[in-house]
Amino acid sequence: MKSFLLILLIGLTSVVQGQIKIDSFFTLTGSADTYFRTNLNSTNDAGNGGTVAPPTSFANLPGFAVGMFNLIGKYETKKSGFVADLVFGPRGKDAVFNSQGSLNIVNQAYAYYKPTEKLTLTLGKFNTFVGYEVISPVLNYHYSTSYMFSYGPFSHAGLKVNYDLGKGFGAMIGVFNPTDFTDFNPNGTYYAGAQLSYVFEKGAVYLNTLMDDDFMQLDLTTTFAISDDLSLGLNATNATDNFYGAAIYANYKTSESLSFGIRSEYFKDNGLGLLDLEEPSSTGNDVLDLTVSANIILGNLRIIPEYRMDMFSAELVTPDFSKADRSDKLSSLLIAAVYSF
Repeated sequence: MKSFLLILLIGLTSVVQGQIKIDSFFTLTGSADTYFRTNLNSTNDAGNGGTVAPPTSFANLPGFAVGMFNLIGKYETKKSGFVADLVFGPRGKDAVFNSQGSLNIVNQAYAYYKPTEKLTLTLGKFNTFVGYEVISPVLNYHYSTSYMFSYGPFSHAGLKVNYDLGKGFGAMIGVFNPTDFTDFNPNGTYYAGAQLSYVFEKGAVYLNTLMDDDFMQLDLTTTFAISDDLSLGLNATNATDNFYGAAIYANYKTSESLSFGIRSEYFKDNGLGLLDLEEPSSTGNDVLDLTVSANIILGNLRIIPEYRMDMFSAELVTPDFSKADRSDKLSSLLIAAVYSF
């Protein structure tokens, strides 16, 4: 019986463009990533009151560190489908920080139905539509993430409706639990979300909003290919009484296996007090993040050397650091490996 099942599974399984495909509807993709990070002008000693790192998500551990292992299963037909996205490791744990127990490995779990070719209804837990960057390192050019991404929403649980308006235009409206509460609704309040998009031959423009009675975030994301080798991106966002910022992305491809990119981001903490500064509860601080990366493509493996400079309006410290360890600039080097299938 076991031999029969094994032969049947082999017969149903094929590999298509790096994906594992089981029958004509189910595909399994995934990735694994790891990295090395070190500060160039500050301590890397985790026992000295904590490590100093850019206060953004994921790429903030010293020395050799693990990112995450990601598995994404999709069952898709012409009318309907389901996506189950599982994450394991520190990057995945940080991405689903409000989930508890066995749910802390579920990054996405949603079903969709298409009553018509233009209309799609989606119910469940899905990554945010807001912003330029995403959780998966496979889909980001830089391995470290921006401040706007780190302090913006990661995921939503709710219902969204997408409609293809034709000629490249699209619209989405949705209702969600409070941001990043994706297992259940803890307080009975709901957020509304909306997106207008325009996708054309050379790029795309997305205007996003997320709001409730006391909060509104407006977000603009654009991409544009100047040539086959050079592309530009822009992200600008403003979250009521929380933060605002803008970032420019530029990528240049020198060959099929090598490209270079830069991210220049300005971020203003306008009420959260999240920057780990000399007075952690203070607000009104800002930071300029300059990140330069290369992408080296070796088949399914991508190597990302990255230099990052964070320039703060106040001194970046942790409680036990001496005055000599304090600085309003943090220079760091990172090398990441991302394998996808």
